[in-house]
Amino acid sequence: MKSNHTVDLSMDFCGIKFKNPFLLSSSPVSNSAEMVEAAYEAGWSGVVFKTLNSDRIPIIHPSPRMNSYHYGHKRLVGLQNVEQISDRPLKHNLLDFLYLKKKYPDRVLISSIMGFSNAEWEYLAKVSEDNGADMLELNFSCPHMCVEGSGHHVGKAFDLIEKFTTTVKNAVSIPVLAKMTPNITDMTEPALYAKRGGADGIAAINTVSGISEVGLNDLVPKPNVFGIGAISGTSGPAIKPIGLRFIAEMATCKELNLPLSGIGGIETWVDALEYILLGSGPIQVTTGIIHYGYRIVEDMIEGLSDFMVEKGISSVGELVGKANANLKTTDHFELDRQGITQYDLDQCVGCGQCVIVCNDAAGQALDWDETTRRPHLIEDKCLSCMICSFICPVEGLITFKEMPRDWKRREAKIMDTSLEKDLKLSDYKDINIL
Repeated sequence: MKSNHTVDLSMDFCGIKFKNPFLLSSSPVSNSAEMVEAAYEAGWSGVVFKTLNSDRIPIIHPSPRMNSYHYGHKRLVGLQNVEQISDRPLKHNLLDFLYLKKKYPDRVLISSIMGFSNAEWEYLAKVSEDNGADMLELNFSCPHMCVEGSGHHVGKAFDLIEKFTTTVKNAVSIPVLAKMTPNITDMTEPALYAKRGGADGIAAINTVSGISEVGLNDLVPKPNVFGIGAISGTSGPAIKPIGLRFIAEMATCKELNLPLSGIGGIETWVDALEYILLGSGPIQVTTGIIHYGYRIVEDMIEGLSDFMVEKGISSVGELVGKANANLKTTDHFELDRQGITQYDLDQCVGCGQCVIVCNDAAGQALDWDETTRRPHLIEDKCLSCMICSFICPVEGLITFKEMPRDWKRREAKIMDTSLEKDLKLSDYKDINIL
């Protein structure tokens, strides 16, 4: 194994240097100095502290406050929570800031804030900076805050994003991130409002509004808070595709052109690298820590370092956004290039799952040999959908194979495209088209 010391994992983000790209996100895993200190000792380079409360509105958490989303034998594919912002007194949180910055001056402390009025946004911003915060993250995105003018209510009211961002920027000298809600169609639009308000960067995504489970005996959506359920925030690996999509869209928006911090479903170094390759700077983690603990950062650091050594990459900054050059709309696909699946039957265990899924959901391109208990591919019927590879229990047994450009599938052979050009709707006047 090559030495990990040949690579530089540090990142410059909004003018602040991070020792590595791995941060705690604003959540239960970043609720106190004691917790953050344990994370720092494990190797995390920074924290977005759990969202501060001004103490004007009492915060009382529901009980229970979370529900796990398991799928089959896979544990914690998602996590639904009805957790509110910090219920600790503001003074206690600010004292934690002072302690952490004194003991760990090289670690980045980001204060997440949420005001319930313009004045509160300003106040929380000022006291955060005064007590050592290196950066602010404006929580415009919590999906289950019920107070008007807070959380995702602001994130869906774009003029308020601009207004509160402007207020905070005028109150402090440290960098300001706007944390976007994913519970909208296009995140670039509210991000642009945040930029107009002066935001130095964007954090995304927060949890996705959802329902993880319904109790079949009591008919109460979970988490069941004494007979009542609610639509609330879902996190974990299940939401990673959504997070990657929003990061990629914002990273490729030329008008936005702001640094990004990626969040959503990150548990491994591969997850983190995918966010980075699509344009994220530092990445933030919660559910992965809830599943495995702060120790996962050790594997993240080692895995990312080994990848960089293998690829000959000296600095993690070289990887930011590198995949976006290959990200296009679907009309850019080369449709004259086609392929099929190919099978390494020496690895086949004879389970027959590929035949079932191909016949029930694809091109009916597989026959089954009862003697050898192996599939046989009918090439000109194969759709190259690859779903057989998704359910195959042997990784790498089924792969994609490009065919020569003059190769056509059976359905292409029987279609006379010259006739298609002559067809008119009038030819079907006797057909009732809904």
